Amino acid sequence: MTDAATNAPPEGKKSGKKPLIISVLLMIIGGTGGYFATSSGLISLSREAPTEESENGPTQQDAADTEQAVEPLPDIEYVALDPVVVTMIHTEQVFNLRFRAQLEVNAPYKEDVEKITPRIIDVLNSYLRALEIEDFKDGFALTKIRGQLLRRFQAVAGKGRIRDVLVMDFTLN
Repeated sequence: MTDAATNAPPEGKKSGKKPLIISVLLMIIGGTGGYFATSSGLISLSREAPTEESENGPTQQDAADTEQAVEPLPDIEYVALDPVVVTMIHTEQVFNLRFRAQLEVNAPYKEDVEKITPRIIDVLNSYLRALEIEDFKDGFALTKIRGQLLRRFQAVAGKGRIRDVLVMDFTLN
């Protein structure tokens, strides 16, 4: 009788089928959702099986599709600004900020923007000297600085001339 008592399974923990059923239901829902997303066009599959025509080279229809799909580049030019080095002092430590940028301008106004480059450099110097070391601690500091500079440069150059500020070098030593 003692053997029967020792071979009996413990009565504490039952193995339930509930987690298995929930897993199967979630897989079915996920598969159905994925099928719906791809069949309705929410998720596009860009890789298609090659056909005989595409293996032999591009056809006239393929060239026409490519021309329609690619948008022409806007008529832009770039104006390089002279590098600027600004000395910043923070709690008895001296830091140098090196900044170099290019301006993306609409092509017809490139000469206009080049004429006022000294004024743009003046605005750049004034803005960078007003910054504090704490302004660089944020992860989006460069994005904020670009936006601020773009707004100031557009105010100096006039509306519609400067499209963007491209930061080429931004180093704080």
